[in-house]
Amino acid sequence: MSQFQLKYRFTAKPWRYNGPNGWWFLSLPNELSLEIRSSFKDLKEGWGRLPATAVIGSVEWKTAIWFDSKQGTYLLPLKADVRSKIGEDWQNELDVEVRI
Repeated sequence: MSQFQLKYRFTAKPWRYNGPNGWWFLSLPNELSLEIRSSFKDLKEGWGRLPATAVIGSVEWKTAIWFDSKQGTYLLPLKADVRSKIGEDWQNELDVEVRI
């Protein structure tokens, strides 16, 4: 069953959370995050989680974005297996597509 998805594109540099386990994230631009939050508020799940598909280069994966009220933006997690598939350039600015 095919489902319509809106595509959002942005460029961002990964950053590491300094808490336990040191997760890596990409922050969506604030204006884009506010647009997504307004458009999809009825689809969000617990803790502001919003199911999504992410694409960086030829790497595509099912994931979720979370709204961080401190930064006023959604965060896209970059798990180790995704970073590995992206290759050695994963720490640079990345062109990202998020499908909601």
